[in-house]
Amino acid sequence: MAMRRGVSLRCCCLFLFLLLIENAYGNPNYREALAKSLLFFQGQRSGRLPKDQQITWRSNSGLSDGLFAHVDLTGGYYDAGDNVKFNFPMAFTTTMLSWSTLEYGKKMGPELQNARAAIRWATDYLLKCATATPGKLYVGVGDPNADHKCWERPEDMDTVRSVYSVSASNPGSDVAGETAAALAAASLVFRKGDPRYASLLLRTAKNVLQFAMQYRGAYSDSLGSAVCPFYCSYSGYKDELLWGAAWLFRATNDVTYYNFIKSVGDDGGTDVFSWDNKFAGAHVLLARGALLNRDNNFEPYRQEAEDFICRILPNSPFTTTQYTQGGLMYKMPESNLQYVTSISFLLTTYAKYMRATKHYFNCGNMVVNPGLLTSLAKRQVDYILGVNPIKMSYMVGFGPNFPRRIHHRGSSLPSLANHPQSIRCDGGFEPFFHSSNPNPNILVGAIVGGPNQNDGFPDDRSDYSHSEPATYINAAMVGPLAYFAGGKSG
Repeated sequence: MAMRRGVSLRCCCLFLFLLLIENAYGNPNYREALAKSLLFFQGQRSGRLPKDQQITWRSNSGLSDGLFAHVDLTGGYYDAGDNVKFNFPMAFTTTMLSWSTLEYGKKMGPELQNARAAIRWATDYLLKCATATPGKLYVGVGDPNADHKCWERPEDMDTVRSVYSVSASNPGSDVAGETAAALAAASLVFRKGDPRYASLLLRTAKNVLQFAMQYRGAYSDSLGSAVCPFYCSYSGYKDELLWGAAWLFRATNDVTYYNFIKSVGDDGGTDVFSWDNKFAGAHVLLARGALLNRDNNFEPYRQEAEDFICRILPNSPFTTTQYTQGGLMYKMPESNLQYVTSISFLLTTYAKYMRATKHYFNCGNMVVNPGLLTSLAKRQVDYILGVNPIKMSYMVGFGPNFPRRIHHRGSSLPSLANHPQSIRCDGGFEPFFHSSNPNPNILVGAIVGGPNQNDGFPDDRSDYSHSEPATYINAAMVGPLAYFAGGKSG
C-alpha cells in the first residue's frame, strides 16, 4: 500500500497550538461515546437476532448462510455498509475488541458486558468457520461482486450467498493467522467468566495457527476476486503469522510460539496499523514483555514499537505522518479514520505500559513520555467526537452534528416495520440511495471513514471512502474511549 510521507512545519505548529487550546472546547462525554461505539455492533449483526437487540430497525438476516457448503455459517458481522461477511477484517475486529477489553475492561463499567457480547457474537461465528469441516477454514459468505451491484437491506438479500474457504491446497496464512489471533485474544477475555468457552477458543486458535504455519500462502492468491480489491492482503501474510503467534504466546506462555515468533522475521519498519498490516500491533503486544515483565528477550520488539511511535509523533525527527490543519492524523484518502483509531489504540496502550514502569524513550533528541502519547491519542479521539474545525462528530448519533447520509444499506433504507414489502437487488437505488434526504435509520455509534485532508466532509451517501462505517474502525476506538472515560487525559 502506498504511504503518504512528510509533515509540514505549519501543521506541526498548528497541531501544538490545538493541543494547548483543546480544553477551551471542553471534553466530549467519553462514557457516552464508549456505550455508543459498542451499540454499533448490534447494527452490523448477521443471523438470528436476540431478544435484547437494541437497534430495533434491524431484523434477522442471512439465515441460510453456509447452505452452499452444507454447513451452518450463520451469525457474525457485516463488515461495513454492505451485506457481505469478510472474515479477514471481522477477525481483526474481534482481536481489537478483545485487546481493548483485556487492557481497559476495568474502566468500562457497565459496558464491559456489552463488549463481551460484541466479541462473542463474532467468536461464535469464527468457531463455526474453523470447525465445521476438517481441513478447511471458511473465510467469507456472500459474493462481494454481486452484492456491490445491489442496494438492499440485509433482511431482503437475494444475491448469491457463496461460501469461501482456504485449505491445504488453497492456503490463506493471513486470514488463518488473524482468526487464530482473534480466538486466542478472546479466550483471555472469557477465561475467568466462562472457562469452558475460553478453552474451546484457545484449542481452536492453536489448530488454526498450526494450519496457517504449515500451509503458507496469501488468501488473496487463493480466492482472487472473491476478496480483491475489497480486502486483499496487501502486506502479505508474515505480519498475521507474527500477530497470531504473539497472541497465542500471550494466551499460553508456550515457548514454542516464542521460538516461532523469532523465526518469522520482521518488516523493517512501518507507520500504519490496520486490518491488513499487523506489524505495529504485534510489536506493541510483544514489547509488553520487555516493559512489564522485564524480559530482555523482548527488547527488539520494544525498539520496533518505539520506532513506530517515532514515525507517528508530529514533532519527532523521524515522523512520516501527515496531519491536517485541524490536527487529525492523515494516512490514506479512503477510510482514514480506521488508521486514526487503530494507531490511537496503540498510543494509549503503549503509554499505559510506559506509565506502569516509569519508562521513557527518545526519538532522536526528543524525549517521549507517556503523557505525550496520551495527549496525541486524546486529540485524535476528540477530533472524531466533534472537536474539529467543522464541529462534526464522526460518530453517528453522538453530539448535535453528525453524518446523516452514511453509506450503509440498512441505515439508508426503510425498516421492515415501516416498509414490509421486499426491496430487491436494484430496488434501493431509487428513491433511497440517490436521495439527498437523511437516512431513515440512525446507526448509533457508527464511526464513518472521516473527513478529507482539508478537514472537510460532504456527508454524501455515494462518497463511500468518507461516509461508510466499518467494524474495524469502531473496534479500535473502544480501547481509547474506555481509557479516557476512566479519567486519564494525558
